[in-house]
Amino acid sequence: MRILTVSDFIEKSLDKKIEENTLQPIDLILSCGDIEPEYLLFLREKLTAPLYYVQGNHDIRHKGYSPEGCKDIHKKLVRFNSIKIAGFGGSMWYNGKENQYTEKEMKTAIRSMWFTFFISKGVDIIITHAPPRHIHDAEDLCHRGFKCFVKLIEKQNPKFFIHGHIHKNFNNPFERVTLKGETEVINTCGYNILEY
Repeated sequence: MRILTVSDFIEKSLDKKIEENTLQPIDLILSCGDIEPEYLLFLREKLTAPLYYVQGNHDIRHKGYSPEGCKDIHKKLVRFNSIKIAGFGGSMWYNGKENQYTEKEMKTAIRSMWFTFFISKGVDIIITHAPPRHIHDAEDLCHRGFKCFVKLIEKQNPKFFIHGHIHKNFNNPFERVTLKGETEVINTCGYNILEY
């Protein structure tokens, strides 16, 4: 299964592949935030694949609106075929605007999902906007990761933990990945394709 993950900005090289029909078939699209609703709709329609997303700290236009056929999975668990996918949107609180959370608020959001994780027997992929603390994050409050995401990885041991928010250029797909136990923590800034 081929999964396209996107976040933070529209990558022109991806657009070119889509328009020229040179992108290999995609089975699932995951967005980790700060992508305009119109572009999510464009991806879903052009690639004819299901699209699940979480909102980033700049996603103020999503309020009360999901692009047709796209599903916001903040504090939710969904199944695609046999894959269990959960999501947590937003960034660390830094100026009080939309989609910002304190560490305590995000911890509470995760705690609200424990029973869901228990009855579903875990989770395979977690998508977030912000990274886990000390994995791909920065020291300024806006770009600081959540400590509770580290605990979430340790307790749930997902195959992939995919985030955006940290803008970086990658020359090699492997530069995006950090192993935390058996979990691949992936910075999907721009776009990334992974095989599941």
